Amino acid sequence: MSIYTEAELQVLGFATIGKNLHISRKASFYGTERISLSDNVRIDDFCVLSAGEGGIEIGSHIHIGVNSSLIGAAKITLADYCNISSRVAIYSSNDDYSGDYMTSPMVPAEYTNVQHAAVSIGRQTILGSGAVILPGVTIEEGCAVGALSLVTKSLDAWGVYVGTPAKYVKNRSKKLLTLEKRFVEKNSRDLDNL
Repeated sequence: MSIYTEAELQVLGFATIGKNLHISRKASFYGTERISLSDNVRIDDFCVLSAGEGGIEIGSHIHIGVNSSLIGAAKITLADYCNISSRVAIYSSNDDYSGDYMTSPMVPAEYTNVQHAAVSIGRQTILGSGAVILPGVTIEEGCAVGALSLVTKSLDAWGVYVGTPAKYVKNRSKKLLTLEKRFVEKNSRDLDNL
């Protein structure tokens, strides 16, 4: 994967950029002045991040897999240690499909009824390949969302959710929090030894 240098990322005009970024040159960014990238972020080929007025805020230690998209007018937030698998779509804007209104960004707003609502993905959450997250959803800390799931409503912390629409199936292990603590302590010690 061919990645941008830090100098090239500066030229693209992101709101903020952290350290140790692995951002593919084949990814597409719109509204870069409203996109914030923290440390240790990887964004793979053919991802699309299109930030509307609310912006996109990406925490640390996050991977956004190939062909994923984050799109919409309202804010999209990915908290630390999120894993966005390939072909995931996160929307903070959505057309009205009822037939009472027209659809398409090529139609004036007076004829459409687009809904905009913030989306928040909590720490240590993993979204499986092909998952779709709709506007207004908050996925609390530690959730696992299965491949090809459709998330239409907010999800409680530390659950495993699957299906269309996504439904709770069981609790998710919190053992990874022990691993996170060990990881953070080791990195802190390594930095102290520099």
